[in-house]
Amino acid sequence: MIDFTDKIILAPMAGICDLPFRLLCKEQGCDIVYTEMISAKGMYYNNKNTEPLLMTDDREKPVGVQIFGSEPRLMAEQAKRIEDRGFAFIDVNMGCPVPKIVNNGDGSALMKNPALIGDIVSEMVNMCSLPITIKIRAGFNDDSINAPEIARIAESAGVSAIAVHARTREQYYHGKADWKIIKAVKESVKVPVIGNGDVASGEDVIRIKKETGCDSVMIGRAAKGNPWLFSDIKEYLKSGNHMVRPTANEICDMMFRHAKLMIEYKGEFTGIHEMRKHVAWYTQGMPNSAKLRADINSVETFDEMKEMIEKLRD
Repeated sequence: MIDFTDKIILAPMAGICDLPFRLLCKEQGCDIVYTEMISAKGMYYNNKNTEPLLMTDDREKPVGVQIFGSEPRLMAEQAKRIEDRGFAFIDVNMGCPVPKIVNNGDGSALMKNPALIGDIVSEMVNMCSLPITIKIRAGFNDDSINAPEIARIAESAGVSAIAVHARTREQYYHGKADWKIIKAVKESVKVPVIGNGDVASGEDVIRIKKETGCDSVMIGRAAKGNPWLFSDIKEYLKSGNHMVRPTANEICDMMFRHAKLMIEYKGEFTGIHEMRKHVAWYTQGMPNSAKLRADINSVETFDEMKEMIEKLRD
């Protein structure tokens, strides 16, 4: 059983939390990572895009695999199929707000059907030997804040932990996360509860734990372009002090490492194309970086990217 007590966790973010980024965050002190969300149907039909998402590395363990879908039997069968792939647990995405996912009845659409959530968790728990966890939202919209109810149903079905993003589907990633929802979930169940939403610093970690009683804390968008966030949070929790911000040279070095990992795992064409957005995030706020962000989408090779990034050094 994985320990979800006092952990700082990288949230599963589609298009961001691939293996290279997870490795960098893990190096910086992140305790637990998740894969990007993976379609259970895609796994069933052996979709060619699915296998790369299931890749892991011993250096990132413990790693959870996040799958999405809405058919209990199919979800359970696919969980069983990957239980010996080295994952520590299997998480079910019940919070993705993207229309193409929701319109198919998956992701945060499940928040509208608590009974189905119970069926999915129950089937998966019965068929798979790994712990089953879920990641939910506060509710589908402001008129249906039902995270505590869903948490109780999932606990009765055998779930091992519940991550709560304290926004509704309707909010997407906008507005303020309502941490009171996390507190209500924590008071409703005995399994570990992971708090998520508007956490971007060590101060935020202390505050969300104090206000909600959550067992662990999950970091999402604040980590984009900033794997150092995890080491900074750990330092703040230990000493009450923040680490010195990375220098321009350190940021450039990290970008090069990230790009090389992307190429190692995905090849140069895909690796560099996917690295462009990370470069934009890494360089936000750096002197002389505006032109780079404007030009980065024309870069095709590692050498071109390196030449552009070198200009940002101290």
